[in-house]
Amino acid sequence: MRLLDLAALVQPKETATHVLCYGYDTYTTNLPLEEALKPDVLLVHTVDGQPLPLEHGGPLRMITPQLYAWKGSKWIKRIEFLPANKQGFWEERGYSDTAYPWRNDRYS
Repeated sequence: MRLLDLAALVQPKETATHVLCYGYDTYTTNLPLEEALKPDVLLVHTVDGQPLPLEHGGPLRMITPQLYAWKGSKWIKRIEFLPANKQGFWEERGYSDTAYPWRNDRYS
């Protein structure tokens, strides 16, 4: 499922500008809504018709192909639409909020 499709179902408030993903392992990561709603950002819960295994990020993981991998959260238990940016685990430790690999945008 695309995150874009989930957003269409839940209809976030017009004030939403960011998404924050929370993992069962307490990991968090943030995404600007502009990036999160790109059509190639996926929420993966199955593979070959079976639930996504824990070792691959199940029950739910996000794939963010245009960003560095730390933006693709695993073991997701909650996705929150926010009216402002809130830094995630790696962003609080000096990693980039935007995380564009082709701009060498790894650190803030």
